[in-house]
Amino acid sequence: MEKIVFCPDKENPVEFFVLEQTTVSGVNYILVTDKEEGDSEALILKDVSKTEDEEAIYEIVSDDAELKAVADIFESLIEDIAFE
Repeated sequence: MEKIVFCPDKENPVEFFVLEQTTVSGVNYILVTDKEEGDSEALILKDVSKTEDEEAIYEIVSDDAELKAVADIFESLIEDIAFE
């Protein structure tokens, strides 16, 4: 499982494990968790990078309709996952 490090502005780096990724309408999304195995909290992050950005910029998906739509896609891609 791929591990990535996020460096929020003026905060300590945070490590996440990437469970899955998908693209919807040209927008990239990743499903991440803080634990490699077992039940844990998960986040869906949206790539908001611009073409001129050197590194990818992600933000947490907070819009309820967008979150539901992307969560449904991730549930269909990963057999043993369920969002609550």
